Amino acid sequence: MADSAGTRVGIGLPAAIPGARPGQIVEWARRSEAAGFASLATLDRLVYDNYEPLVTLGAAAAVTERIGLGTYVLLAPNRGPSALLASQAATLDRLSGGRFTLGLGVGTRPDDYRATGADFGRRGRRLDEVLTELHETWTGRPGPVRVGPAPSNGRPRIVLGGRSGPALDRVGRFGDGWIAGSTGFFAEGAAAVRAAWRRHGRDGAPRLMAVAYFALGEDGARYAREYLTDYYAFVGAGAAAVADSALTTPDAVRDTVAAMGEAGCDELVLFPCRAEPAQVDLLAAALG
Repeated sequence: MADSAGTRVGIGLPAAIPGARPGQIVEWARRSEAAGFASLATLDRLVYDNYEPLVTLGAAAAVTERIGLGTYVLLAPNRGPSALLASQAATLDRLSGGRFTLGLGVGTRPDDYRATGADFGRRGRRLDEVLTELHETWTGRPGPVRVGPAPSNGRPRIVLGGRSGPALDRVGRFGDGWIAGSTGFFAEGAAAVRAAWRRHGRDGAPRLMAVAYFALGEDGARYAREYLTDYYAFVGAGAAAVADSALTTPDAVRDTVAAMGEAGCDELVLFPCRAEPAQVDLLAAALG
């Protein structure tokens, strides 16, 4: 699904909404493909009532055939050995027929790292190591042992999140694209990513993406506030600002998609604040 400016629209699965039922997630995936959305996406939290992202996308892959799949973003530094992540990502890529995009980032919640014993303080450096190790694993270099399975097209596409200087430069070194955690930072971040791309001598152009939240229908604003102030409670008073940014009317959806298209966003991924699959239909109707 794309607007007149060419911005593709992806949709998040409700896997990070507390209480979401397995049947709702599977039905959501089916409806999203039928509605023509560009991709199905997952968020990643560990110390929260949500489904594991890669396993969830595996379920979505099994009931769809064409829609893209992506982790926007997976917290790579607390995922353990890179060889295991390489195998998991390649498996999902193969099972989905090459539809998978591996979105990676570091996150901002120390409790997710404490739960796995990973070092929160060196998470950026660890992501650099993971990216190097993933490439080496998928290509079989430098050693003779290659972890299976082989990805569909050499390796999954890699999109990186983050807004710090090192995070934006990392896209130029390792990524195929960048995803902004909010629409408000997109223009500034995209300019920095394009500069990093040129600085590192990359051909072509980075894929530029962004994330927003939506809750449509009756009491949409209430659902958005209840969910987002809970999900982002760790940022304190800033959680209310996230909730206020949610798209809760069809006009807000259309205006935001159009504005992101004008800003040069290749794909806007809209994550839900309600788990009912009817939200897919409401979003599709808003986009016309």
